[in-house]
Amino acid sequence: PRIQLSLLNQADLEQHTPKVTTFRMPEDIESILDAQVIGPTTENLSESDFPKQSFKPKVQVAFKTLPGQCPRRIEVERRRRLYLTFDIAQLLSSEGIDSNELIARHCDPDNMPTIEQKKDPIFPIYLPLKIFDNEEYDCRTPEEWISLGLEPGSHDRKPVPGKALLPTDDVLGHEDPKSRNLVYKWIDVGVLDYDKETKLYLVHKSDENGQVRDEEGRPILNGGVTPKG
Repeated sequence: PRIQLSLLNQADLEQHTPKVTTFRMPEDIESILDAQVIGPTTENLSESDFPKQSFKPKVQVAFKTLPGQCPRRIEVERRRRLYLTFDIAQLLSSEGIDSNELIARHCDPDNMPTIEQKKDPIFPIYLPLKIFDNEEYDCRTPEEWISLGLEPGSHDRKPVPGKALLPTDDVLGHEDPKSRNLVYKWIDVGVLDYDKETKLYLVHKSDENGQVRDEEGRPILNGGVTPKG
């Protein structure tokens, strides 16, 4: 009698066997794979000078969890997406704080505000911002932040991403950081090093591509220290 073979048995027949040339890969297979984007993703697909682990938040979750508990990597990803929704400039603005007024400036006795302008003419902002810095609730020590730039198996320390309140004018900002003509904004930077004595970080502004490069276009490694010192 005439029978109908199942699809699994039909695949073994000669007429259904694919030829070897079917599996020949195109030469530009990498460009084809890069063009295939399936749905939205939170992965940073652009080239970066920062290590991947420097973007991961610190969580107090065990590496091995019991069934029913949230795994560590899921908690890290949830916290990372939550932090991406925050903007320090918007958080300060929502509390009525102008970031440009956080830096103490030189007093201008000729243009002192009056009482009618609802500004204090006697006590302008004169205290440095570092006096109000509280390190008790920091999730990492400065040494731990800097160590995030070390990738496994590499001796070169890359910058760590961050934001810094810096002047938009680099030339005047280095000459007179308290000048009244400066405008301070929160700018994306790469943290290069940390000084224990002064408790200050050495940062470098990121370019328009989010990269930290020197004047010759090379990535800044090991805090910018060259082999010659």
